[in-house]
Amino acid sequence: MNPWLNYHHLNYFRVIAVEGSISKAAEKLKIGQSTLSAQLKLFEETIGIPLFEHKHRKLILTEQGMLTLEYANEIFKMGDELLEVLHDRKIPSRPHVQFGALDSVPKHVVLAVAKAALKAGRCTVSFLEGNGEELMREMEMHKIDLVIANYIPRLSEDLKIYSRLVAKHPVSIYGSKKFLGLRKNFPESLEDATFVLPTAHSKLRHDVEHFFKSKKINLDVAVETQDTELQKLMGVESVGLIPLTPSAAESFVKEKKLFEIGKIPGVYEEIFFLSLSRKIENPISSQIMKHLTLSK
Repeated sequence: MNPWLNYHHLNYFRVIAVEGSISKAAEKLKIGQSTLSAQLKLFEETIGIPLFEHKHRKLILTEQGMLTLEYANEIFKMGDELLEVLHDRKIPSRPHVQFGALDSVPKHVVLAVAKAALKAGRCTVSFLEGNGEELMREMEMHKIDLVIANYIPRLSEDLKIYSRLVAKHPVSIYGSKKFLGLRKNFPESLEDATFVLPTAHSKLRHDVEHFFKSKKINLDVAVETQDTELQKLMGVESVGLIPLTPSAAESFVKEKKLFEIGKIPGVYEEIFFLSLSRKIENPISSQIMKHLTLSK
């Protein structure tokens, strides 16, 4: 039988977590420290999970404690909102949706997701950028509703992760005006050409190198970076050639700052949405996960 959630105890826990100590929380709640300490102990025993650990005479939230605090904040926020709506007929505040984006995902893709979320409903959208392992940990702790990725990170077998391919775009090699001569006899013309490429763990990096290796063409990799905006700036400044999708290069091509040197057959930039199975889904991220397709 599942334990019954005592909301008085949940509120006591929340105040302790926010105030950082039982003494400060007791003062705010206007109850005795020993009483509050006993209530916290009873709450942890009821749910069967330690929410704090003692370090250097301080209360530190455990991972389960941090997750509980997030849910507690949402629960009491919704309670306050309910009272406002019932008594004052106020319009509810914007629901919040948190996306994670791999730092290698092109910014125009992140922008498209933000626009789609705002179109799906009145909400506040947040983005957290990082590497795959960091974002998957954040999602596991329910701090992220959906992750945007251009490769599927290594996943824990214990997690029930859903993935969906939402875009598959062809890739070309782009460069500044300095490299226009390499259009002739492409791709053999790129023998020992200088490149700015994604870092080694990137799927696009692997696919680009595999293509040129299959053609027995050597590349001179001068710079490695996951930041696609930095890649484009380096391309414009003639640091090296860069692999991009047409949509990622579009604005620079129109301004004649970058030029397509040649298409790489069989190489694509793939975009995935990743989400974690949850009992309570965020309606905005759920709609994005199920229905949004990135056409370009």
